[in-house]
Amino acid sequence: MPALTGAAAADPDLELILKVLPALVVILLTSAVCGRLALTVMQPRVLGEMIAGVLLGPTLFGWLFPEVQAALFPPEIKPILYVLSTIGLTLYMFLVGAGIDHGASPPGEVRRAVALAGSGILPSMLLGCGAGFLLYGTLSRPDVSPLEFALFVGGALSLTAFPMLARILYERGLENSPIGRLTLLAASVDDALAWCLLAVLSAMHLGSGAHGALPTIALTAVFAVVMLKIVAPMLRPLGRSVALTGRIGPTGMYVVVLVPLTAGWLTDWIGVYAVFGGFFAGLAMPRDPAFRRALHGRMMDLVSTLLLPVFFTFSGLNTRLGGITGGAMLLAFATVLGAGFCGKYFGCSLTMRAMGFGWRESYAVGALMNARGLMILIFINIGLAQGMITSELFAMLVLVAVITTGGALPLYKLALPERHERARRAAPGAPDREPVPSGPPRPSG
Repeated sequence: MPALTGAAAADPDLELILKVLPALVVILLTSAVCGRLALTVMQPRVLGEMIAGVLLGPTLFGWLFPEVQAALFPPEIKPILYVLSTIGLTLYMFLVGAGIDHGASPPGEVRRAVALAGSGILPSMLLGCGAGFLLYGTLSRPDVSPLEFALFVGGALSLTAFPMLARILYERGLENSPIGRLTLLAASVDDALAWCLLAVLSAMHLGSGAHGALPTIALTAVFAVVMLKIVAPMLRPLGRSVALTGRIGPTGMYVVVLVPLTAGWLTDWIGVYAVFGGFFAGLAMPRDPAFRRALHGRMMDLVSTLLLPVFFTFSGLNTRLGGITGGAMLLAFATVLGAGFCGKYFGCSLTMRAMGFGWRESYAVGALMNARGLMILIFINIGLAQGMITSELFAMLVLVAVITTGGALPLYKLALPERHERARRAAPGAPDREPVPSGPPRPSG
């Protein structure tokens, strides 16, 4: 051991590796334990991984064992964690974009999904913007305008955890039911619009006002058009090859890794963050179902198991829940949480009911659409990195992510118990139409 210590002292690269690897081991062990605990209480694994990141931060680990936490996560390894988390987010958003089937639904279903997406975005955006204007003096940075701050809060609260929602529906066999198809399509629209809003906000914030942001916005639009109209047709032969063989070969894997990383590098150079490049690279991928299955089978486990826990921990290191103390801060947090929950839950539920679905299905969809999961963490990490929000608002929105994600499945089961869910799986062809009750709607009973 002393010889190793001497070698490490003589080799700065080895010394850095001997600091990074123990941190990764602790991150993965904590994520595995918390993810398993989440499964035991019938919550998605990603919720446990999110909580693991917060626990490793200053809120608990740093409070109980400050010297150990400082030794495990010294300042010199944080840039390494940032690079790994950025690569992980870029590849994860690439897989999210590749998983969106934006051409397979009939027009009528698309119109209803757009209506459902709008009912999740507009109320959340309005209530979130209202909360942002109300709390501007309490939570904002001095170099961020009230409009920019309010739009950021509204955009963060309008997100839906599309990947987690898809996992829940697939686990429960509802992906091809009317509520499953509508919810997945609506969530993908929600998230795509929220990312577009964040791209505009990032461009405005990093430019000298709206006029200075125009070149960045224009370059982002050109990038999106190039990816969807030029790169996407070039990738179609890869999709046909995978459809014939059922697997992505070594050359194909180079392509599917290089495309999102190159796209992320270009969007970083433009000034709107690498995850946007990854997302549009995913949208440009072949839409063949066999290709999507092969791609997710090859990449999702590695990204989810190794790289995303690093991102959750990097977020947790920036989360200081101790800053949310005192009556003013607690009231501000309650305002943000209430705006996010009510806008998404009731907006989506009432729209589902107006489209002819029963109250049970309507409230079940409202619960699922209200989960924000990983998506809001990506959103707010970009805002924090670019100086658009304070650490206090960041901590509040992390709590919003944990609470809404943790409440999604219990609220879903409350609205749609197992016996009713089995009926939807057995006869998924038509909405469950219930007579409109004379009293107020109830999610259970």
